Amino acid sequence: MSAIKSVTGRRVWDSRGNPTVEVDVVLENGVLGRAIAPAGASRGTREAMDLRDGGPALQGSGVGKAVSNVNGPIAAALLGQDIRDQAEIDATLLQLDPSKLKDKLGGNAMVATSLATLHAAALNAQKPLWRHVADHYARAPSLPLPEIQIFGGGAHAGRRVDIQDFMIMVPGASSFDEVMEVTNEVYFAAGDIMAQRGDLAGVADEGGWWPLFRSNEEALETLVAAIEKAGEKPGDRVVISLDVAASEFGTDGSYTLALEDRKLSSGDLIDLLGGWLDAYPIVSIEDPLGEDDTAGMIEFTRQFGDRVQIIGDDYVVTNAALVQQAAQDNACNCALIKVNQAGTVTEAVEAFTAAQNAGWTAVVSARSGETEDVSISHLSTGLGSGQLKVGSFQRSERMVKWNECLRIQDDLGANAFVGGKPLARTWWGKNR
Repeated sequence: MSAIKSVTGRRVWDSRGNPTVEVDVVLENGVLGRAIAPAGASRGTREAMDLRDGGPALQGSGVGKAVSNVNGPIAAALLGQDIRDQAEIDATLLQLDPSKLKDKLGGNAMVATSLATLHAAALNAQKPLWRHVADHYARAPSLPLPEIQIFGGGAHAGRRVDIQDFMIMVPGASSFDEVMEVTNEVYFAAGDIMAQRGDLAGVADEGGWWPLFRSNEEALETLVAAIEKAGEKPGDRVVISLDVAASEFGTDGSYTLALEDRKLSSGDLIDLLGGWLDAYPIVSIEDPLGEDDTAGMIEFTRQFGDRVQIIGDDYVVTNAALVQQAAQDNACNCALIKVNQAGTVTEAVEAFTAAQNAGWTAVVSARSGETEDVSISHLSTGLGSGQLKVGSFQRSERMVKWNECLRIQDDLGANAFVGGKPLARTWWGKNR
């Protein structure tokens, strides 16, 4: 009764109005699991590739080929497989498309299918998804600490500022619900300040404010002002997190801050970011150097790895081998986990496990092109990842994931919230 009876793909639409892939997996007993593939605007060159149709229709972003792959070879290969064996299901997908970038079947077709089978397995076991994940992978579930965007930049806001995400974390909160309350106050305080200054252009891809700042550092100054306007002391209960996404504005160790018309070497960028770490309560920084700048990432980690969480996103692209190599090189101390970067649930969990084995922290993350799918809320909780990055505090494709965590909190209890534990070795943990 736990065998797969059918796999069906369809075209749906993401938060940017682009087509994406949804998959239904139906079991012989009638259980249905469903999931939707997200899509990123800022992408690492080594991550799984979405299969797009090209051509003039839909700006070339159609997913007809990917949907056909779900309804054709993927459905045929998974028919009759045991839904309880996620590793074997994902191995079948990888046999169908052994390419490094998943560009034969499409990473979008594969990740939607892999996640849909995970949902079906949880429903078949009559467990919430987070509990199924925890039991299946022998993990201790916990509610993650959110990392929430206040200002969007880079590829998420027309590159109006070079740094991609200016975010806050609330490691001093006692519950997930308290994080939501504090974030509400800071988010709208930031919007008020920007509106009064004439710096507000609207809302960016992930729901953060779309800024009209005159420099990248002005965003940090404004974020500190917003934290204070919300009645908080910066660096106390509320701290700052950055996603530099340096690969978006640099290559071969050379970087261009277009907003400020500045060209920087790898060393210059390290010095700039180091100055910000001294001046602002920043406890986490993602992709501070480009994915091709191994020497720069190693040097940044050497200088600041004992002070801040240094996240590899484009640098490790949810790939266990790349995480292991980065750990061996002493580059980064945290891995961003995006299931669609890997292509399957099994590969994403392998990357997460590699990070844990290296003594790293980990952050489960959404993409800029999102939907109503709440898989990552459950994955983060079930794996006990400790941290979750969804985007901002506006737009329903973001809020649905935060709200799902609140529902999970009702099941797990407020004591399951990990709070500041993932950041215990960072600036915040050492200087409270």
